[in-house]
Amino acid sequence: MNTALTIAGSDSSGGAGIQADMKTMITNGVYAMSAITALTAQNTTGVTGIMEVTPEFLEQQIDAIFTDIYPDAVKIGMVSSSDLIKMIAAKLKEYDAKNIVVDPVMVATSGSKLISDDAISTLKEYLLPMATVLTPNIPEAEVLADMEVTSADDMIAAAKKISDTYHCAVLCKGGHQLNDANDLLYRDGDYKWFNGKRIDNPNTHGTGCTLSSAIASNLAKGFDLDTSVERAKNYISSALAAMLDLGKGSGPMNHGFDVSGEFAKRP
Repeated sequence: MNTALTIAGSDSSGGAGIQADMKTMITNGVYAMSAITALTAQNTTGVTGIMEVTPEFLEQQIDAIFTDIYPDAVKIGMVSSSDLIKMIAAKLKEYDAKNIVVDPVMVATSGSKLISDDAISTLKEYLLPMATVLTPNIPEAEVLADMEVTSADDMIAAAKKISDTYHCAVLCKGGHQLNDANDLLYRDGDYKWFNGKRIDNPNTHGTGCTLSSAIASNLAKGFDLDTSVERAKNYISSALAAMLDLGKGSGPMNHGFDVSGEFAKRP
């Protein structure tokens, strides 16, 4: 069985973070493992507390995984401190990790920064150059490319700039009132659009985590990057189309919409 590792924070409500990542990985047919960067107290209405792990404990988690069940792909989500970012980069280099998908979580949909300028600088220097593919949304692409993105042409220009800077593939995600659900994959001087259909579902908590984890899962199984992105987009569209409605805020998707069989039966 193919394996995948998520390095990210925990979402106690299960809609984003490592919980969303592991649900996604399981549904996409790989064995899921995790190294937790922080615990959060959160639900569909917001975050009320964060407790970050120490770099030493994160190191122990990553060592435990790579020395026993080596992951075929690694997804990295939000990491809020420079010391943790440096530790992740050092360990991935030490173990020669493959198929690294980095979701550079830096800016909230509202536009507010989620990590410090120092951590963003460390992320750029240590982790982004190691990525197989980066998956920034529009606000994150603006930060990484240091430019405003207001059109499809801007998405191409930003993705090119990011790809040229960090020497990796870039999946610039649409949305944020721009270009509907169409995503742009840029790599090696060329680009490809992946068109998606807008799902009329207000419950979109964890979509970024889910997409990057689905891409990692498909890379782990041996699909090429284009196919992995296409399969991941189809998965997330179906998870949204399942129209799960939980919580008082922006709720989670149904990550397990395709899980069926004897043990999924209800009385």
